[in-house]
Amino acid sequence: MRAARSLLFVALLPLFAGCQLLDAPPQSVSHAGQMRMQGELTAADGKLMFQPCQEQRRYIVNDSGGTSVLQQAASLADDQGKLFADVRGHIVTSAAAGTDSQLNLEQLYRLERSGSACDDADFKRLLLRATGHGPEWNLNASGKGLVLEREGQPPLAVPFVEEQLGDDRFNLGTEANGQKVELWVTPQRCVDSVTGSVQHMSAELRVNGQVQRGCAYFGGARND
Repeated sequence: MRAARSLLFVALLPLFAGCQLLDAPPQSVSHAGQMRMQGELTAADGKLMFQPCQEQRRYIVNDSGGTSVLQQAASLADDQGKLFADVRGHIVTSAAAGTDSQLNLEQLYRLERSGSACDDADFKRLLLRATGHGPEWNLNASGKGLVLEREGQPPLAVPFVEEQLGDDRFNLGTEANGQKVELWVTPQRCVDSVTGSVQHMSAELRVNGQVQRGCAYFGGARND
């Protein structure tokens, strides 16, 4: 439990600093030079560290985008205090020898307990993945179409059309194979009711008028 408590301690740090920033004027944020990365989050020496998949380098996390990653990590950490994170941000390289570089985190796509997410071979080909429960369902969208898997139903693989709805909301829809399938996506942080994972979008699946809700995130083939 020591690692999990360490994450909780880290999460409390910005609460004090935030009191001094309430009256600060808004500042424009440059997105130049940002990159999307997946890797492992851990707590070390009172700091949150990020280690990209298949790399040995570690970066001190600075939540420059106000993503609340510290608080989210504290609530989700297990006894080992390790989490998988899918993020976008700037890398600031340290000039001092033996000093960790810094990740200025701007966007949190996904945060979950997982020891295998780095090995997801489909991630780079995906445009979007959405999941939900009661009953279980999973939707993967790529350049080849969408595949919908539902508990007790055969997989449905069909082409789709995307419609932008404003305010960064959008809809994936199809009426192939005699079924009307729609996925309505909203840029609103979503917590999975079963796994506790945090994703950056909420989703509503509608199949022939039946509605189920869940969470969603962009895959590696979509640069949003």
